[in-house]
Amino acid sequence: MCADTTAAPGRHGPLSDRDSLWLFGYGSLLYKAGFPYLEQRPAAIEGWSRRLWRGSHDHRGTPEAPGRVATLIEDPGARCAGMAYRIPPQALGPLDVREQNGYLRLTTELSFLEGGSDRALVYIATPDNPAFLGPAPVPEMAHQIATCRGPSGPNRDYLVELARSLREMGETDPHVFMLEEALWSVAPSPS
Repeated sequence: MCADTTAAPGRHGPLSDRDSLWLFGYGSLLYKAGFPYLEQRPAAIEGWSRRLWRGSHDHRGTPEAPGRVATLIEDPGARCAGMAYRIPPQALGPLDVREQNGYLRLTTELSFLEGGSDRALVYIATPDNPAFLGPAPVPEMAHQIATCRGPSGPNRDYLVELARSLREMGETDPHVFMLEEALWSVAPSPS
């Protein structure tokens, strides 16, 4: 399950020689950037769907009980909303460490929700990565999310904050909201 890919992220997707570049965030980057950025804009990418199919043994779980966090799955016709951050190139080093457990960097076209477009980096975990968990029945995923905890906190907080962030953006994500609803049936919200 453990996959230290700190050396791998840069293998996919060319980096430009610009003073800054766009990074597309679709998971915890929606609510917890944790890196320096020059600008932040709501955006979306086409042809990808967000799925909580990546195992997290380093942030929201452990090697023995990995949590579930987001990755992107190619899905023709789909649209994934998130946040674009314009970052200095030196921000990539710490981001590569943060996204070390199974993510690779790719470039893709993104559209800003208020208009315009650009190329952006995005971190994804592919099915051939050892940290990739893939699909499972919704009740099973909800139970896993409800019970896993790692150094960054409970896995349930990750899902709840992701759903909250999407709602604040006025966006819907059936997969995320279905898992959140199932989470509340497995482990009701603390009062």
